[in-house]
Amino acid sequence: MTLTSTITKQTEFGDRKVVFGTFTNDSTGGDIETGLRVVEQFYVQHTGSAAVAETPSVYETLPVGDRTSPTIVTTSGKAGIWMAIGY
Repeated sequence: MTLTSTITKQTEFGDRKVVFGTFTNDSTGGDIETGLRVVEQFYVQHTGSAAVAETPSVYETLPVGDRTSPTIVTTSGKAGIWMAIGY
């Protein structure tokens, strides 16, 4: 799986960190590096002008701890955005 992710913004919401980013891939998914020690919530969505038949999904049981990166499953060749909440 070849997936590239980029962190685009980081902020704080109370005692939690919120990290936003983008991803591109030429496969069917991969790991998203959030920079968080524990990911409690994770949201992912495809972007672009063409319709996508399947929605991306998180291939993990949340929370994901010990600096483990959430794995996503996506439609091959599509890009998207993501948001992670944790600490």
